[in-house]
Amino acid sequence: MQDFTFTTPIWEHDGNASWHFVTLPEEDSDHILEVTGGAARRGFGSVRVEVSMGSSTWQTSLFPDKGRGCYILPMKKAVRTANGVGDGDEVTVTVRLVDL
Repeated sequence: MQDFTFTTPIWEHDGNASWHFVTLPEEDSDHILEVTGGAARRGFGSVRVEVSMGSSTWQTSLFPDKGRGCYILPMKKAVRTANGVGDGDEVTVTVRLVDL
């Protein structure tokens, strides 16, 4: 399966909870939607992925963000802490689709 590697800033979601995300590039988001064809999509239109960033690798889901027109990737606190990054920091992330 193809990997998608990109560099983007971490951002904090506006709301009561302190959720942090990165936004996938539009062309990668379009390609993932095309490749999955909806087959790998789960609740909320999510797509299962394996993610690598810095010293961390984990499994999670991408979620479609209609406002941005792209998928967004949640960035766990443990991953941010382990890699010494936070809100506004640019990070390089590799995403691989799983369970197709």
